Amino acid sequence: MNVIKRGNIEKMQLPGRVIQQAVGKGQAVSPSTEMTMGFAFYSEASGPMEPHSHAEEIVYILGAQNGWILYGDHADRLDHRIELAEGMTLHIPAQEWHVFQFEEGGHVDIIFFYSTPDIFSTS
Repeated sequence: MNVIKRGNIEKMQLPGRVIQQAVGKGQAVSPSTEMTMGFAFYSEASGPMEPHSHAEEIVYILGAQNGWILYGDHADRLDHRIELAEGMTLHIPAQEWHVFQFEEGGHVDIIFFYSTPDIFSTS
C-alpha cells in the first residue's frame, strides 16, 4: 500500500493549471497501469485554461471561489455552465468538451480520477 500526502507530490505547471499526479504513469508518486488520480488547482497564477476533451473523468471539487465549469459538444460550443462548490462531484463523459474558469481572484481546486493510467500523454 502506498500512502500519499498531497503536500509531498511534485507540482507540474501546465497551461491553465497546476497538476499533482498521485497515481498513474509518468511523474505519478504511485505507479499504476490501470488508473490516474491526482489534484489540479486553477487560478490566475496559471493563466486561462483552453477547452479540452479526453477520457471519461470524475472530478471532486475540494474548493471553489467564484469558479465554474463550461461544457458542451464542441470547443466552440460550451453552452452549459455549472457554478462550482466544495463537495460537488462531476462525472464528465468521454470526449465531452469542458473548461474550468473563475472570476478575478477566484480559484478551483479538484481531485480528478481517470480509468486510464496515461491521461497526460493523450490529453
